[in-house]
Amino acid sequence: MQGAIDSTTAAANGHAVAAHEEHQDLRVLGLITFLASEFLMFAGFFAVFLVFRGSAAEWPPKETEVELLLPAVNTLILVSSSWVINLGTKAIKKNDLAGMRKWFGITAAMGAVFLAGQVYEYMNLGYGLKTNLFSNCFYLTTGFHGAHVFIGLVLILGVLWRSRRANHYTDITHTGPEMAEIYWHFVDVVWIVLFTLIYLLTLLN
Repeated sequence: MQGAIDSTTAAANGHAVAAHEEHQDLRVLGLITFLASEFLMFAGFFAVFLVFRGSAAEWPPKETEVELLLPAVNTLILVSSSWVINLGTKAIKKNDLAGMRKWFGITAAMGAVFLAGQVYEYMNLGYGLKTNLFSNCFYLTTGFHGAHVFIGLVLILGVLWRSRRANHYTDITHTGPEMAEIYWHFVDVVWIVLFTLIYLLTLLN
């Protein structure tokens, strides 16, 4: 009798895990679909920037020079953080909760440093949103990306907060960390494109 009960419980747990994993896949698919739409929005910003760049007699105007050192350091930090957050996801897939917390915490710190660097850059550029067409494109595009980094930072902190619950994230249930990682990779890829178009190509103009 006891064996039958154990078998029934095991089967129920198996079905629950299978259902949970299926639900996870749907949630991840939903996130990827959302990020695809977000990338189209960024693509619109990039297209407008390139059109203005191609039609302008001088790009950027003299009063809106672009610095490269700080954005390059920020790029190194953000791109490296993709590798760091991946270590966190790998850790939880091995049921290493402490490892996930450590790597996600480091990623959050790197994201905060990136945002602080962007704010510092804004404060020291010497021109504002309405200075000219280039500055308008610059602030809107980088600011829109910065907002996405902030959202990603909130997601990572949310994962860390929820990890306080016993068995909330395990080697079986880890949708939250996976989705946070996917989102973080998205902001990294967008930044690489943004950095190339707005910083590198502008300096090569």
